[in-house]
Amino acid sequence: MKTLALSPGDAERARPDVAGFFDPRTFSIQYVVSDPATRRCAIIDPVLDFDEKAGATATLQADRLLAYIEQEGLEVEWILDTHPHADHFSAARYLHDNTGAPTAIGRPVTRVQALWKEIYHWPDLRDDGSQWDRLFDDGDTFRVGELEVRVMHSPGHTPASVTYVIGDAAFVHDTLFQPDFGTARADFPGGCAHQLWHSIQRILALADDTRLFTGHDYMPGDREPQWESTVREQRDTNKHGLKDSSEAEYVELRQRRDSELPMPKLILHALQVNILGGRLPEPESNGRRYLKMPLDALDGASWE
Repeated sequence: MKTLALSPGDAERARPDVAGFFDPRTFSIQYVVSDPATRRCAIIDPVLDFDEKAGATATLQADRLLAYIEQEGLEVEWILDTHPHADHFSAARYLHDNTGAPTAIGRPVTRVQALWKEIYHWPDLRDDGSQWDRLFDDGDTFRVGELEVRVMHSPGHTPASVTYVIGDAAFVHDTLFQPDFGTARADFPGGCAHQLWHSIQRILALADDTRLFTGHDYMPGDREPQWESTVREQRDTNKHGLKDSSEAEYVELRQRRDSELPMPKLILHALQVNILGGRLPEPESNGRRYLKMPLDALDGASWE
């Protein structure tokens, strides 16, 4: 199985090098995005390994990223999450501790924190986003080396979802999947299919040849993992009919499909880590860490 692929850039055309790392356990793709001219990079959506059966954590995936960065002689400038993930733990804090690079996410993460603060009955949780070094607003810009990064708020899958546009590459998290799989679900707490439709339209308004990099791939038909497409390919061939559907038609399709889906198996595990910017719970008096699992908190979720 292919678990690493490089989409080469071009310094003269302000195109970043994009290395995608596929995690077969969670079907997630992590990215190291680098400026060919300066060898500076950003890490996007890193995974902290977690085995829910054993309650075990590890840093195998994050260490793959660090090994690649060292091998390529890159310098990490940013550690970025596109949203608080429901299907894996974020390794942002681990990578911050190992590189010193600042962590960042979209400012609406505070809305997600407030939602899950209630679900977990967690009155002491700081829901101000202070667990990250920087919170981005829609339209904010910053740099990776000499490459400008533009932040697009892309709500729908979650209220906090953002897209990072770096040169000719856009990191669209779970808003779009590969064209043969479709688009993201919008039934998590705070999700909205109408907002998702408008976020997709905004992404599809980018230049036709913009490289789009997704956050997951579920390999329909047992094909090899894929995570790169273009705006043109998504508009013309996405199985959810993005070229011809109206908003109403898309919302009906999305809501019907979501009603049939079980919740991700790690959603209750992962959110209590990810709304802390990838921090595990503090050890208790015996030195062990514990996750808190609310029962019957996600009303209406389908069972597998």
